[in-house]
Amino acid sequence: MESPFKGKTGLRRLWNAFHYSMDGFRAAYRHEDAFRQEALLAALMIPAALLLPVSMLGRGMMIASVLLVLIVELLNSAIEAAIDRISLDSHTLSKRAKDIGSAAVFVALSNVLVVWACVLLA
Repeated sequence: MESPFKGKTGLRRLWNAFHYSMDGFRAAYRHEDAFRQEALLAALMIPAALLLPVSMLGRGMMIASVLLVLIVELLNSAIEAAIDRISLDSHTLSKRAKDIGSAAVFVALSNVLVVWACVLLA
């Protein structure tokens, strides 16, 4: 059975996907404190990476590590929203899903520290 939302193709699908993505960014920024904090971190760190005297490869790795945090936080927020949509009741599987999402964000943030340290201290 195919989803009724999968009917658009071509440029119309890309246009719709772009708008859905912008809606997702707005929702994350409006409703997720952690995403706002990490977006601010990105707004500071990406320009810093562009200004620091490092190789192009190092600069790319530094920026990619920061963007990865935003990606993982968006996915974590989506998991949390889906879990809360299903039920606000306390359940061990809900806690596990949220904790694993949080752990993924922690790994992504740790990755920023490692990448930036490796590039800047090399």
